Amino acid sequence: MNRRVFKYFLMIAIALYTSAAVAFEKVGTTSFQFLKIGMSARATGMAEAFAAVVDNSESVFYNPAGLVNVQSLDFTAAYMDYFLDVSHLALTAAYTIDGIGTFGFQGTMTDVGEIKVTSVDALGFVNNIYLGYTGESIKPGAQVFGVSFARRLTESFSFGVSAKYAREDLVVKATDNFMFDLGLSYETGFKSLKIAAVVRHFGPEVKYFDKEQLQRYDAANDSIFYEEYSGKSYPLPQTFDIAFSAYLMGPGESLFMQAENQTLMVAFDMLQPRDYDQQYNLGFEYGFEEVLFLRGGYHFNYDEESYTLGVGLKYSKYRIDYSYNDFGDYLDSVHRFTVGFNLD
Repeated sequence: MNRRVFKYFLMIAIALYTSAAVAFEKVGTTSFQFLKIGMSARATGMAEAFAAVVDNSESVFYNPAGLVNVQSLDFTAAYMDYFLDVSHLALTAAYTIDGIGTFGFQGTMTDVGEIKVTSVDALGFVNNIYLGYTGESIKPGAQVFGVSFARRLTESFSFGVSAKYAREDLVVKATDNFMFDLGLSYETGFKSLKIAAVVRHFGPEVKYFDKEQLQRYDAANDSIFYEEYSGKSYPLPQTFDIAFSAYLMGPGESLFMQAENQTLMVAFDMLQPRDYDQQYNLGFEYGFEEVLFLRGGYHFNYDEESYTLGVGLKYSKYRIDYSYNDFGDYLDSVHRFTVGFNLD
C-alpha cells in the first residue's frame, strides 16, 4: 500500500511541478508582493523550511495538507513589525470534523502606515526644513482572507486546498484577486521522514485598471488632448515547493539517535518562485520536554535574507513563538511573535 501511495504522490507532485514550471516565465516582476511575507514565528525561525513540518492551523500559510494534524480546534495570532513602519497582523483557525476532514481559516492585514502627501505646489519651508506637505495623508494597505480544507486519503497520504481572496489598496488604484493553494503530504514510513509538495498563489494575473484616459498638454499648439492607456496585468507570486523533514533525534523513529525527552528536527525546502531562480530553505528545531524549543535556519540564494533564529514555549494547550530574521546590511532585522492554543 505504501509503495502504491508513494507512486501516486510522485505522479501528482510531478504534475504540479510541470504545470508550475510552465507558468514560471521569469518576468522579473510579480504583483501582490505582500503574499511572500512569512507570518508564522515558528516557520520563520526555521527559515521557512516548513511545508513538511506544519501541524497546526498555521498550515494554511505553507501547506494546507498539514491541517489534518489538527485533532479538534486550533487557533493562532501573529504580529510582525516590518520595514519602514509597515506592520502585519494574521489570524488562523482550524477545526476537525470526524469523518469529513479539517477546515481552516486565515486572515492577514498589512498596514503600511500613514504617509504624508507632498506636492510641488506646496513646496516651502516649515521650521527651516524645505518640505512639500499638502496637509493630507494616505494609508495604503492589503488584506487576505481564505478558507481551507484538508483530508487524509490514507494513513500516510493527505491533501489540502485553500481558496484565498486578496486585495491591495494603493490609494490611487486598488484591485483584488482570487487564488488557490494546493498541498500534498506523505509520511514515507521510513523512520520519521516526511515529504510534501505545494503550489501557492495560483490564480489569474492582477490588473489595476483596464483603460484610462489621461489629459495631456500640447505645448506646440497650446492645446489639451487626451490619450487612452490600457492597464498592464502582472502575475501573482506563484511558488512551487518540494519539502522534506525528519527527526534526527527523538523518542520515536528518529534517523540517528533515540532520546526520551529531547527532539531534533531538520527540514529542507526547495522552492521555485515565479520571479526568481530556485531557492533553498534549511531549518532546525530542537525541543526539550516538549516545552522549550530552539530554532535556526538559513536562506540560500536570496538577495538579502540569510540566517534566522527562533525560540518557542509550549505549556499545556498554549504556545508562544518568537523569531529573528536577518536581512543583510541595508535592511533592518525583523521580529515576529505568534501565540496560539489548541483543544486537542
